[in-house]
Parts: sequence; structure tokens; C-alpha cells
Amino acid sequence: MASSAKSKGKKSKKKKPGDGLKYEIARELGLGEKVDREGWGGLTAAETGRIGGIITTRKRAQKEQKMQKDA
Repeated sequence: MASSAKSKGKKSKKKKPGDGLKYEIARELGLGEKVDREGWGGLTAAETGRIGGIITTRKRAQKEQKMQKDA
């Protein structure tokens, strides 16, 4: 084929602000290797939901701590 054919490698995406926390939680749940190997799209809906739920819980706790500190 011609050199214009697209390679089938993984696309490199720019990191988003929440990716650090998301990856940290994935590692805590034992999913870090799977994310490294398959990317975020390789996770099941249940795994993704679990990560999202933990992120939400942590962000709420941080917000409450900040509000208590400011009061």
C-alpha cells in the first residue's frame, strides 16, 4: 500500500486535568495494567462506573472539607 495508509497504532491523547486522579483510582482498583494495555476504552461499563463513582465521592469530600475550613 501507499505510505498514506494510516497506521493502526494507538492515538496519543492530551492529558486532561482529571486524568491523574482517574488513573490513580484505576491503579487502586487493579485496573492500571488494563488501562495501559488497552486504553480507557478497554474498560467495561461497570469498571468505568466504579471509577467515576469514586471520583465523585472524593471530589464531594474535598469540597466539604474546603467549606468546613473556610467557615
